[in-house]
Amino acid sequence: MRRILVTLILLLMFASPLPAYATSSVTLEATYTSGLENGWAKVERYRDTSSGFATEAYPPGGVGDQTGQTQRLFGGVAEPHSSRFLLYQAPHALTGSKPVPVLLVHGANQTADQAWANPNVLGANGCGSASCPSTGLMQYLDGRGYKVFAIGFPHKTGDGYYWSEQIGDAVKRIKAETGASQVDVVGWSKGAFNARMYVSSLRKSWGTAYAGDVRKLILVGGPNKGFDWGFRHGWSHDFAIYPECGGALNAPAPHTAMVCYGLWYDETQLSYEGTAFPGGRQMLYRWDDVYPLPTTEQDWYTTYYGGQGFYTSGRGIQYSIDQGSLVQPLIDAGVPASVPVYELCGNSPTMPLLHNEHTGPSDGAVFVASCANTAGIANRAASATLALNHLQLGWNSGAEAQVASWLG
Repeated sequence: MRRILVTLILLLMFASPLPAYATSSVTLEATYTSGLENGWAKVERYRDTSSGFATEAYPPGGVGDQTGQTQRLFGGVAEPHSSRFLLYQAPHALTGSKPVPVLLVHGANQTADQAWANPNVLGANGCGSASCPSTGLMQYLDGRGYKVFAIGFPHKTGDGYYWSEQIGDAVKRIKAETGASQVDVVGWSKGAFNARMYVSSLRKSWGTAYAGDVRKLILVGGPNKGFDWGFRHGWSHDFAIYPECGGALNAPAPHTAMVCYGLWYDETQLSYEGTAFPGGRQMLYRWDDVYPLPTTEQDWYTTYYGGQGFYTSGRGIQYSIDQGSLVQPLIDAGVPASVPVYELCGNSPTMPLLHNEHTGPSDGAVFVASCANTAGIANRAASATLALNHLQLGWNSGAEAQVASWLG
């Protein structure tokens, strides 16, 4: 959900590939210990050999491609296959004094570097503030004795079923490497939604059921009852996406066609109706009965409800929900009472360079009422709402302290 600010400097990495070996359904492809950026001590690349992983479509124009260190860790591949994932280790991941290891799960359009280790990867404004710190939650927790790991996904807006399966894979690998029986999971935004899918056993027929191996689940800016941000703000949102209008945001548009500088352009593959943003479609939910739509940001009646407008065309939010939203199935699946859930939300819609969600209390992307929703959560242990926007929730010192207090 961020504008791609191309300010990453590609640095040379030295890979130490190991012979591939299988552990359960996961194969280790490579291990990196030299030349790592942003404070990581070790990164492993795995492949999940389950038959369900298929090749996913990437957005056209390269806006969703991996770059920099992440591309290097994926073997130099800009559009990695969905079966592959990265497992990062902080310096004290195996030696920290805290008994329960922690897995950090980033959100859409992010990487483990940007989300947890260096919010300044994209430079000014890239972290939700005019200036961004060069260290994040990884270093904060690592310096306080936590055994910190993080996962990195191949497709920045990929299918939640794939992300959820790989979160389960990562938990199993962390248990094997540390000897712990359970892992604490901190998920941010889409990562929170997909981590919740894992503990709720919301999976495909080929997927793996929850194994009882998560001690605490901390959801940071999680769309627990979904969001309708793009459809709610209509064509004004599209300007940041359509390349013909000067956009470069790696996010799905609510329309399949739009007028830019007097000409109509069809960009179905950049929309929720295309195949390049399955993870975004899975988090859609209608909020028009709670918060009225901003009529000045709708193209007549058509943005939210579908049809042909003056400047845009599309089939509306309900069509995309019917194509695969997982919000209600996730609520129905339910988080078991054995997993205490913590919800950290923001109520400051102030993200620079993005069209913020301003029609109800929100963090700029997710309504507070969605983030703090408890439907389907049997054991909501605690919640907190801070005066932060959606991007600041991952690195702000107040948010870091709150996460650490819940981890214990």
